[in-house]
Amino acid sequence: MPTGSTGAAPAGHRDPAARTRHRTLRRAADRRRNPRLRRTDITVTDERVVRRAVQAAALGNAMEWFDFGIYSYLAITLGKVFFPGGNATTSLLSSFATFAVAFLVRPVGGAYFGPLGDRIGRKKVLALTMIMMALGTLCIGLIPARATIGFWAPVLLVLCRLVQGFSTGGEYGGASTFIAEYAPDKRRGYFGSFLEMGTLIGYTGAAGIVLVLDTALGPDTMLRWGWRLPFLVAGPLGLIGLYLRLRLDETPAFLRLEESRTRRATGSAADTEAEFAHLSANAPKKKLGEIFTQQWPTLILCVALVGAYNITDYMLLSYMPTYLTDTLRYRESHGLLILLGTMIALMCLLSSVGRLNDRLGRKPLLMTGMLGFLLTSVPAFLLVKQGSVPAVIGGMALLGLCLVCLLGTMSAALPALFPTSVRYGCLAIGYNLAVSLFGGTTPLVITALLHAFDNDVMVPAYYTMAAALVGIAAVTRMKETAGRPLPGSPPSVATEEEALALVNARSTERRA
Repeated sequence: MPTGSTGAAPAGHRDPAARTRHRTLRRAADRRRNPRLRRTDITVTDERVVRRAVQAAALGNAMEWFDFGIYSYLAITLGKVFFPGGNATTSLLSSFATFAVAFLVRPVGGAYFGPLGDRIGRKKVLALTMIMMALGTLCIGLIPARATIGFWAPVLLVLCRLVQGFSTGGEYGGASTFIAEYAPDKRRGYFGSFLEMGTLIGYTGAAGIVLVLDTALGPDTMLRWGWRLPFLVAGPLGLIGLYLRLRLDETPAFLRLEESRTRRATGSAADTEAEFAHLSANAPKKKLGEIFTQQWPTLILCVALVGAYNITDYMLLSYMPTYLTDTLRYRESHGLLILLGTMIALMCLLSSVGRLNDRLGRKPLLMTGMLGFLLTSVPAFLLVKQGSVPAVIGGMALLGLCLVCLLGTMSAALPALFPTSVRYGCLAIGYNLAVSLFGGTTPLVITALLHAFDNDVMVPAYYTMAAALVGIAAVTRMKETAGRPLPGSPPSVATEEEALALVNARSTERRA
């Protein structure tokens, strides 16, 4: 995670809105002192603010995947607690079905929070989703077991998962939009990679805490009450994330959008009504209508990219421990330990991949990851099938190298698909629709396919290859966006020198 001093707020400017105005006035003064930048529309970013934005957004993403990771890593235990009786496969399928329930409402959450973020701002919506996510996870840890309250235990579990899923619908789209709109054009891949660093930190934290508790308490104690502890941690983590997010200012792109809405007003009644149309009761429907009627080709592309990416992501980071334990009969702690090592290795590579896609482009890195999954899934699972620790590590490493190409690139590529006015909404809807249909159902689908095909251990490999084919087709259709301004936004640079160089380049082009 990038670090940097947050800096003290100037006297008289303690609230976020005042800090924003202060920086805006300071930049305006800087421009007045430099005549060559006075009339340009180039944004010069403040790296300290960018780093703070990345930290807050990535922490929220870590919180999301910590919550979801806990559930997937405790799937077998939760199946016994909330769905006892019947055989082990039925119990596990019931547990994964409840896991998938949260993903069914994610598009609803995306359709609500996404357009809301385009109307009232990214910051407020991200704070709200953080509160809801933490509460939903905390409440799971407080639900009595089925042996205590019977039928109501799984009902309450499903309700908590629905709260989690609804709130998460606004999380990734908002967080990736937040970072993309803060980052300079030439470093968007690098800063965006830290959002997925949050994903891996969340998964690693979940796997680590489950591993420690399973080792320290043992299976019987975990089944009685130990499984609750990881869920209860979500409350304090949520408060920390909320504090960091509330300290941030709104993104420069959204502030510029709000200013343009204000400038359109000329004083007449019609113009005044148009100025505040984005706050009217009909605004959500208008935003949704604009998304589905004007952005649908790009929305389909987003769904295809995210669907392929999430099947591979959930297969490796969520389902693999269960696969090692339930199918290959590994001890639960051994499977988690191998996955933990894999995720730590991915974190070490992630920022380098971010820098690489800034230099080489988003498409080459995405294509490398998709082709890697297509070509190496069968060899990787053949290695995992051998069962020995070196073979399993080798197979996980092959899959992990493919996944890191997607992890380090996708969070910079997706926000650049859409213009500022509908970016949050389009990304929230497209991302969550794909996750609901393909990502969150991955553990359930693979478990069901294994059962249908007599536990053929190569089923996950074939499913991953099918997803990779869809991803390859989607990558060929997308435009390269590395180093370019976001649609609907002016160029964004890291320094005033870079801005002057851009002004000189424009002048040269006009003279030519």
